[in-house]
Amino acid sequence: MVKAVVAGASGGIGQPLSLLLKACPLVDELALYDVVNTPGVAADLSHISTPATVTGYLPENGEGLKKAFTGADIVVIPAGIPRKPGMTRDDLFKINAGIVKGLIEGIAQHCPKAFVLIISNPVNSTVPIAAEVLKRAGVFDPKKLFGVTTLDVVRAETFVAGITGERTPSKLTIPVIGGHSGQTIVPLFSQAQPAVNIPADKYDALVNRVQFGGDEVVKAKDGAGSATLSMAYAGFRFAEKVLKAASGEKGIVEPSYVYLPGVSGGDTIAKATGNDFFSVPIELGPSGAEKAIDVVSKANEQEKKLLEVAYKDLQGNIQKGIDFVHNPPQN
Repeated sequence: MVKAVVAGASGGIGQPLSLLLKACPLVDELALYDVVNTPGVAADLSHISTPATVTGYLPENGEGLKKAFTGADIVVIPAGIPRKPGMTRDDLFKINAGIVKGLIEGIAQHCPKAFVLIISNPVNSTVPIAAEVLKRAGVFDPKKLFGVTTLDVVRAETFVAGITGERTPSKLTIPVIGGHSGQTIVPLFSQAQPAVNIPADKYDALVNRVQFGGDEVVKAKDGAGSATLSMAYAGFRFAEKVLKAASGEKGIVEPSYVYLPGVSGGDTIAKATGNDFFSVPIELGPSGAEKAIDVVSKANEQEKKLLEVAYKDLQGNIQKGIDFVHNPPQN
């Protein structure tokens, strides 16, 4: 029996993500948690004729979180707020960092052995926050903590297919590494399988589109939201791969933002990048992240230049997350 939890289930990402998980044959029990509307979302989903049973929980002085998380095998966290007009990135960081910290404390207490998939932005900082909270609680398993960067991979597949004419973008395998914001996102088109030919005059624009695809959606939605549906799809795609690997399926590889020193093969990549947290292709298995695959050393000259920028930006992002736990901001 597999119990999946969506923390932040009532939001723009949480609802479509919950729908996809309800439809997934690998999930037997789906628990939804959020500060508002979860019983209604759960009731709506529970009418869908798939096997998973659905329950929805509100905080209820900590009891709701306890009920939602207890016995969970996988917890996917899209919780948080989008940036609103007049709000600085720092304001956003403090709010979302606090939300993630609270949820991870709940995981440490109620389901410490669960796979934890973090979607909440900024992923570059929220995953280090989660690691520090889990370390403090004495339950940190680096193989089970993932920052979901799959949307960057999905965008790379889609945008490259638009250039090469591939009718099924998901047939392309394109490593997208680094972090999960702006210039920390580095697509390695030179290592695409099958090989792709990106015309030189389209390369820079393609890289920029993968790095800043989120801005494209925000602009198109004209202030009414950000990338919620594509993020829900990407979050589900990664969650499904984790569940398939956990059930024994072999050969599953997908990039994810992980704590490299705790994953086999990760030390070499951490030394090369100067960062303990970094997204690289991860071989998934029953224990989670079983192997980090070194694609960094095979980057071409163009990609190395992009990576140098990513390394530096990531160092600041990671430290910001660690500092948030050890020196919480005063209100």
